[in-house]
Amino acid sequence: MGPIRRASSCLHIVLGGTPFEGVWCRDRRRSQFPPRFSRHSCLFVAVSGGSAAMSAGDDNRFRLRPGRIRADTPKIGRARSFLTKVRTVTRQQQAASGGSGRPRRGGPGHAPKGEGSIASGRGVRRGRGATFVRARNLSNGWSHRRPGSRRVIVKSRSVRGAGRNGKAAAHLRYIQRDGTARDGERGRLYSGNEDRADGDAFLDRGRDDRHQFRFIVSPEDAGDLADLTGYTRDLMAQVEADLGTKLDWVAVNHHNTGHPHVHVVVNGRDELGEDLVINGDYLANGIRERASELVTLELGPVTEIEQRLKLVAEIDQDRLTRIDRAMLAEAEDRFLDLRHEPDDPRCQADRALRLRRLGKLSDMGLATEHAPGVWELSEQLEPTLREMGERGDIIRTMQKALRVDGTERDPMSFTIHDAAPATPIVGRVIDKHLSDELGEELTLVVDGIDGRAHHVSGIDPARVAEARIGSIVEIGPPDSAGSPSDRAIAGMAEGGIYRPSRHLEQARFEGRVPGGDYDGFVASHVRRLEALRRAGIVERIDTDQWRIPEDFTTRAAAHDAGRGGRANIRVLSTFDLGSQVGADGATWLDRRLVGGVVSDLVPAGFGEQVREAMEQRRERLIEQGDAVRRPDGRVSYRRNLIAVLQEREVARAGVKLAATKSVPFRAVADGETVSGTFTGTTQLSSGKFAIVEKSHEFTLVPWRPVIERQIGRDVAGTVQGRSVSWQIGRSRGLGL
Repeated sequence: MGPIRRASSCLHIVLGGTPFEGVWCRDRRRSQFPPRFSRHSCLFVAVSGGSAAMSAGDDNRFRLRPGRIRADTPKIGRARSFLTKVRTVTRQQQAASGGSGRPRRGGPGHAPKGEGSIASGRGVRRGRGATFVRARNLSNGWSHRRPGSRRVIVKSRSVRGAGRNGKAAAHLRYIQRDGTARDGERGRLYSGNEDRADGDAFLDRGRDDRHQFRFIVSPEDAGDLADLTGYTRDLMAQVEADLGTKLDWVAVNHHNTGHPHVHVVVNGRDELGEDLVINGDYLANGIRERASELVTLELGPVTEIEQRLKLVAEIDQDRLTRIDRAMLAEAEDRFLDLRHEPDDPRCQADRALRLRRLGKLSDMGLATEHAPGVWELSEQLEPTLREMGERGDIIRTMQKALRVDGTERDPMSFTIHDAAPATPIVGRVIDKHLSDELGEELTLVVDGIDGRAHHVSGIDPARVAEARIGSIVEIGPPDSAGSPSDRAIAGMAEGGIYRPSRHLEQARFEGRVPGGDYDGFVASHVRRLEALRRAGIVERIDTDQWRIPEDFTTRAAAHDAGRGGRANIRVLSTFDLGSQVGADGATWLDRRLVGGVVSDLVPAGFGEQVREAMEQRRERLIEQGDAVRRPDGRVSYRRNLIAVLQEREVARAGVKLAATKSVPFRAVADGETVSGTFTGTTQLSSGKFAIVEKSHEFTLVPWRPVIERQIGRDVAGTVQGRSVSWQIGRSRGLGL
């Protein structure tokens, strides 16, 4: 009972002549009875033998007519009942925590508490597919509930603006990468009616879509399916029927893991050209329901013997298994009581599986037997097993990548980096794949010169776009010291203000700018400040004044580290060792030979291969006359060897390109200013070069990322050794 609405009266109940304590009377003095009244009267109800006698302070008799207990404060609209309020708060808490609000029974095929439960209305509450969700009651999750249904894992993701920001093209490119098909070849893109779909046309159709859907469908028994492509087409046809619209989709089959699976990409518009909105529960559970039905229809229901064999195979696995999930769901306060042997033979078999698995977990320190049949599960059981499963998958991936090269390596030499490595790693790329196959970030597996194989994930694809299998890369920690331009800006700032005109005067006075391009030198610093201004680090007061914070270099370095995907990555050479040995340009091997540093090469693995390649390259340079072996056995190299080799290769590549163009090639000298239209790039062993064309000639100059988006436009710059100081656009000057 809540308080009576009006403060002028309150209610006391008298049972058998004894008044019930007046909890609702705010003015009653406990030391006296009857109570003294202060600005209000008390109502007494005597209950005796099923009848009630009523009296009031003013002796007026009346009939008590209880009404609805209302809130003390006025509220617009109808008052909600207490039960309605409880339900509202419960739904809010479930939505915040992601829980379904309904208990789930344990079993070998069921997920543990808090794991895999899908809140009702996940994503969007309506949308296409909602009718199917309601008909199948899928709003509270799906756990292979039908007897004999075959297990299928379905992962889904929606990516906004994927067509406009290039993420769609990058994802499509990587799911078709080499080594994903059954025969190790490049993955083949197909659709509902095309065996070889046109990826470019698919991307063009979805370029302006608000979002893009990505799915991974992985049946547990995919290896037994007669045709994975046909299965995918049947599944997508069923999805189209459930959603009530035709879908624009393409797919790629992957056989590069232990479990064949399918990547499906769906553009974000329906057949009417409207935004495709799919019910969240259908994405989470409906597609999996349909996928399981099709596998079960083709292969038949899972027999009890087949199911038992699958569970037995999980007993000794170092990962979170279905048996573990079942025990976590059944445990009370992490305690599991298996003392009593059930009468049902099936339950006896389940108990035997649990006891055998608990023995394995006990050896791992994740379960403790306090008494015969009474077990306590460790709090770290689930996270530990999940981490072990992920590391096991990584190790198998690394072993497979090394096996392709004909190399077997002890897993003890594997290093898995959860963050950017503390010390730089130099080595060759032996594998390059998506960290999350529904995302864009990459993982590199690098065979290092330190004799170890390294696994580094979370890498920005733009940083390793040029790296191929066999390319030489360096992966190190984020650059906390800042770039030279940042340090120069901080050094020139006076009172927190940087002036480009003052910097220009200082540069001309010192005369240390290569090629004498002082304007371009200062303009490059201004471009850097423009980028940092967009990041909110500096402030532009006017064209000749910039406000620089005291911690400028630290914040700028942190900004670069955040953009670079944590690790600092450099592609040292896009050519593998074999190609570098016979190249006529300046290679990574040449730079190591000139530098004379070999102490970091471990005489094992890739380090030993680099030693051998350096010796072969040394002999090649001696044959070409670019090096001489002395009587004492030491080797002397031509002066400016790197520059000579680069000029030689650029000249050869220019003549070769001239055969495909209508204008001749002309080499440029150090310090010379070049201008023209940036028409493309070419990759040489000396590095990447930009093609700059004029009406009567073209030239090759070192490429820099600053001109990446200027293809087809006019550019100008000054050659400074192995780099160019670019000025983008003819009308742009110091204020760029």
